Amino acid sequence: MSAAIRPMPRPGVLDIEAYVPGKSAAPAGVKLHKLSSNETPLGPSPKAVEAYGRIASKLELYPDGSSTKLREAIAGRYGLDAGRILCGTGSDELLQLITKAYLGDGDEGIFTQHGFLVYRIAILAAGGKPVVVDETNFTADVDAILAAVTPRTKIVFLANPNNPTGTYIPFDEVKRLHAGLPSDVVLVLDAAYAEYVRRNDYASGLELVAESENVVMTRTFSKIYGLANLRIGWMYGPAHIIDALERIRGPFNVNGAAIEAGAAAIADEAHVAAAIEHNDTWLAWTTAELEKLGLTVTPSVGNFVLIHFPTTPGRTAKEADAFLTQRGLILRGVGSYGLPGALRMTIGTEEQNRLVVSALTEFMSGAMPAGA
Repeated sequence: MSAAIRPMPRPGVLDIEAYVPGKSAAPAGVKLHKLSSNETPLGPSPKAVEAYGRIASKLELYPDGSSTKLREAIAGRYGLDAGRILCGTGSDELLQLITKAYLGDGDEGIFTQHGFLVYRIAILAAGGKPVVVDETNFTADVDAILAAVTPRTKIVFLANPNNPTGTYIPFDEVKRLHAGLPSDVVLVLDAAYAEYVRRNDYASGLELVAESENVVMTRTFSKIYGLANLRIGWMYGPAHIIDALERIRGPFNVNGAAIEAGAAAIADEAHVAAAIEHNDTWLAWTTAELEKLGLTVTPSVGNFVLIHFPTTPGRTAKEADAFLTQRGLILRGVGSYGLPGALRMTIGTEEQNRLVVSALTEFMSGAMPAGA
């Protein structure tokens, strides 16, 4: 069938660059240390694994289409109204749903310079126009975001903390951003890494959602809870927004194993506390050790660090990535985020963190290539 008469996607779809996840393979015969996807080195709660196993004898049954057990577990953990919680197949699905419901052809969605790639994809998929706002020191700039708002703006995405930079803005700044937005613009607070933050001036946004009509907050079970393979996300929002999204989501968008494991995971506060303690220790250690090598590390409050490499031949991010990969150490190249000179490293196990630092010590101190 010729291209002239075959079915064609609507204008704009083929302009979308597909999301490419971090690498997950090492050369043959080399032990893999995957530090490219911000997965927890502690794995999931044993209680979540046990709950997951109990579903094995019920695979012929549809799951609860309302994810009631999971929503009630989340509500109980944070003191929320379960009726204002929506669960999805990862927070990615929820970001797609919010754009589908509130963005029309030509409407604008705003996100920051190094924001999560899914924002652009979701906006374009809904027929909207992505508006990218410059950051200051790899951090969201509230004044720049507000200056970009036009009568066509319908959604503002704010990843706080941001991936891949690891930076955040204080809650006072989030509230200032909200106060400056028109009341018909949806502010989406993407708090995928909120559990890791140890700053007194930070808040995930639950308080702001509770008292506002145009703010939603998304969270995930893929990071600190170690359930990335099950794809579980949740949103807390005003009742009228949750109602709109309920009308367009898939009828069984969260599987039964995810519901059971998620409910068990969020109740295991000791496991979460252990993950936080591990991250606090090794985030600080890894940052300090990398800086001793002369590398610049963007201050991070997440479970990862953004490492900036020199532009000198033999010392570039691309060459460092190849050097590490040959040793089975898989970091994330972030050229697609506009950061070709950097790599993002997940905080891994003690062994993995030490291996990366050792390898980069060798890389940075190695003989320079001829002519450099």
